[in-house]
Amino acid sequence: MKGPLEYLHSEAAGTLSALGPGVETCDASEGLAAINQTDMELAIWRRVLPPCLATWLERIDASRLPDLRILVQPSHLRRAVEPYLDECGLPRGDMRNLLIGDVDDLVSAFSKITQTDLVDVRLERVSHNACWKFHRDCVEARLLTTYRGPATEWVQPRHARQALHEQKRYGGPIEHLRIHDVAVFKGSCAGPGSGIVHRSPPIARTGRTRLLLCLNKPSDASPEPWPQRACVDIRLERRARRSRG
Repeated sequence: MKGPLEYLHSEAAGTLSALGPGVETCDASEGLAAINQTDMELAIWRRVLPPCLATWLERIDASRLPDLRILVQPSHLRRAVEPYLDECGLPRGDMRNLLIGDVDDLVSAFSKITQTDLVDVRLERVSHNACWKFHRDCVEARLLTTYRGPATEWVQPRHARQALHEQKRYGGPIEHLRIHDVAVFKGSCAGPGSGIVHRSPPIARTGRTRLLLCLNKPSDASPEPWPQRACVDIRLERRARRSRG
């Protein structure tokens, strides 16, 4: 079976195009490294994964979607994730392999972009209004991609102050990532004034469940590095996450 990256529309080495001040899109993973430029706040890789992956995930009962967090070296990602997917009941097969392969590729890419040996990986299902408020991430950089459900919403820098102030009352322009888009957001820890204002799309009481991948550099909030934490009880992790939000 082909790897995820072989399905993309383009194999160019990261050609960039501007979407607004400090925001650029690219057509290959290499282009995400633009986030390291001083004036760059958001790099978006517009890509297309096989439609069969999205169809398969939509048909999976939400209770069997992954809900995990690990701190791992990129070379250990596959071995670290497999037990979690088995425990939650995500069926084995080509589609699961495709999902793991894509996460593996993105973890490796994020590690290179941020020059970190360990990556804090969250692959979680979301059925509530997690992070629904407009905000800037308190990190240097964060990678997000959505495999199921509506993707992350963000606003152009010129509308940031208004969105932060008005929150639910905000009626200005909102940009939307597409499913499978890969976005690297610069956070507020990157320097004064840094960070694109964004939010998770509100989905409470819609019956929808998202599957979101979030990658960060290690922090005080990260779990112990794998494999020391390989036997953690996923149910405890879910319960702690629900209590936070």
